[in-house]
Amino acid sequence: MLPFENIKVIELSSVLAGPAVGMFFAELGAEVVKVENASTGGDVTRNWRLPQEDKERKYSAYYCSVNYGKRVLMLDLKSAEDYAILMDEMKDAEIVISNYRPAQAERLGVSYDILKRKFPGIILAELTGYGVDDKRPAFDMALQAEAGFLGMCGEPGREPVKMPVALIDILAAHQLKEGVLIAMMKKMRTGEGSLVRASLFETAVASLANQATNWLMNEYIPQPMGSLHPNIAPYGETLMSKDGIRFTLAVGSDKQFEGLCQVLGTDWNKQVEFSTNAKRLENRPGLGKKIKERATSFLGDELEGAFQKEGVPYGRIRNMKEVFETEKAQAMILENQMPDGGIAKRVKTVAFDIF
Repeated sequence: MLPFENIKVIELSSVLAGPAVGMFFAELGAEVVKVENASTGGDVTRNWRLPQEDKERKYSAYYCSVNYGKRVLMLDLKSAEDYAILMDEMKDAEIVISNYRPAQAERLGVSYDILKRKFPGIILAELTGYGVDDKRPAFDMALQAEAGFLGMCGEPGREPVKMPVALIDILAAHQLKEGVLIAMMKKMRTGEGSLVRASLFETAVASLANQATNWLMNEYIPQPMGSLHPNIAPYGETLMSKDGIRFTLAVGSDKQFEGLCQVLGTDWNKQVEFSTNAKRLENRPGLGKKIKERATSFLGDELEGAFQKEGVPYGRIRNMKEVFETEKAQAMILENQMPDGGIAKRVKTVAFDIF
């Protein structure tokens, strides 16, 4: 039995963050009813197609990415008849996911104050962009800029670069589902519902981690460094083998650096300028150049085998095709037939097992 098989979730959200929360519950057995705005043609991401996507398909790949396992209702909540349908659906629901602005939710009759009067045990999971008092439209690109990610991503001296996944939305979905799970625990103890709120901005700031602490404790403003790490070297340096296979390194200790030197057949770890992490940071450009030059003497499979043998943290730089040729990524694909007959594929949002 899946953990949420007796739970009903109403999803009043669109785009990515809210639907990702709904899909999490759907994957784990909940009945998820996705309510889309009939007056605007539904979730806007239905039409967010790549140029090469089939224009005849009713559902874009983007839409399919976070809308697995849901029952869709097309409703206009300004219509009394459609609003009544929604209220009927909510009678046996435990969770409602919403990304309406507070004033809009009040007008449509789906604010927490209204819903808790009708359904005292309801858990309303609400997403905002910058908080309830800020009316700015919130899209991931803007949040990456506002929360400092854009300012430290990219190469030195070049234009800022965003992360290629809407990661602030994904992280906000995690924050919201964690809040919902705590609210469910509270309800089990007290029988009371809850309002759970998460903002994209606070999520983004909470995700700055060590980069935030580098500023708060040392007044160091992170600078664009490409893939390099401000505190560790060689970490983020890339190399290419003789046969054109690319790798990146994530060496976090002197022992691991010794292993890297063993792989490459050098004694750099015994040289003063590379003997400690602090020294390697000081002399990073020269070290990176040496690593690149030395790596071209080896075949890719040879390097990979040696990295594994010596315990050197590394990553093989893969494109999306290569990622989904791996057995573990294949096991994470969810596939189903959409109402228009098309086959949709996406990856699981649930990446854990419970035994």
